[in-house]
Amino acid sequence: MSDAIDSPPPGARLYLRPIWFADTPVGLADGSYQRLAGGLIWFQAVGALWIDADGKPGKAQMPLLQFADWQARLPDALGERAVTLMAGFAATRPALTMGERVLRFDTPHVMGILNMTPDSFSDGGKHVDEPEKAADSGFAMQLAGASIVDVGGESTRPGAEAVWEGDEIARVVPVIERLAKSGIIVSIDTRKASVMEAALAAGAGIVNDVTGLTHDPRGLEVVAAAGCPIILMHTPSAGEDPHGGAVKYKGDAIGGASIDCDVFDWLEARIAICVAAGIDRAKIIVDPGIGFGKALQDDTRIVNQLAMFHGLGVPILFGASRKRMVGALTNGAPVAERLGGSVALAMKAIEAGVQIVRVHDVTESVQAARVWRGLRDAALVAG
Repeated sequence: MSDAIDSPPPGARLYLRPIWFADTPVGLADGSYQRLAGGLIWFQAVGALWIDADGKPGKAQMPLLQFADWQARLPDALGERAVTLMAGFAATRPALTMGERVLRFDTPHVMGILNMTPDSFSDGGKHVDEPEKAADSGFAMQLAGASIVDVGGESTRPGAEAVWEGDEIARVVPVIERLAKSGIIVSIDTRKASVMEAALAAGAGIVNDVTGLTHDPRGLEVVAAAGCPIILMHTPSAGEDPHGGAVKYKGDAIGGASIDCDVFDWLEARIAICVAAGIDRAKIIVDPGIGFGKALQDDTRIVNQLAMFHGLGVPILFGASRKRMVGALTNGAPVAERLGGSVALAMKAIEAGVQIVRVHDVTESVQAARVWRGLRDAALVAG
């Protein structure tokens, strides 16, 4: 039967995606399932996608019981690629230790967004020049169940003006100091090395760069020297505008539908560059960058293919909270009325095994994630 499964030719670029998810492995035959990234999801098959040297696409699906035979028939380089991707799916993601706080990845986490900006698309101006009030919002996020509070001092909405690094530091440092002293895990949302340094010195534990450490040449050096976790987000531009204007992805080879492959390639390359620069691979998190230089069809494709990014072997962060994707899919709902769609996308990501969801609406997102976790626990007990 496995002989009928198509396979890629030599020289093709191969991608795999876990499919056929199960609530519990209880009752499944040995070898017919695999735990995904050490989390609470099991999968029973993989989907294969490839693009050959001439840009021609191909795809196949197979149960895990047939994967070893399929992989053994691949050309050597592709066989090794398949093994590497499967190892990425299976590997447990190491916990992150930041001072006295430990972040484990066996269950999904909610990251709360705390913007210290006058012009962010959703909550701009809410906390500007009021670090005490902003810190109180961060404390409230923690009490509501957020594992991380992401503090940013520069808007990355389309068309936003760049902020001088001194102003950005002045916006975020007083808030980070207050939150960090209380034991909250804080990430600094910035693309500037000097802001990274100031935020880390103030107590931030994670750097979250929307340009994947491509905007500031010193960013790699700063993160490597600090030994801190880094979130690498995909963006089409390292310049002042992280959205990069109109972007044509090479995925047009398969009908404009392989943006996921392009983003995968970019993140895979950034991980390699970071590791070569001295950053511990175990401290790298990736974000496919919903909305950044991507059209609606690109974003929906990425969301539906999220599980493939587990092949990178590192934790995944997903951020689509209140973004234009929600409005586009809901008859133009304004930013303030995108709660339902935002929670739906967060849950879609969690069901694909994503380890962190970045949200504005912490209380509602945590509640949804906890219900999901409760159902998973019940399924394991019931078998």
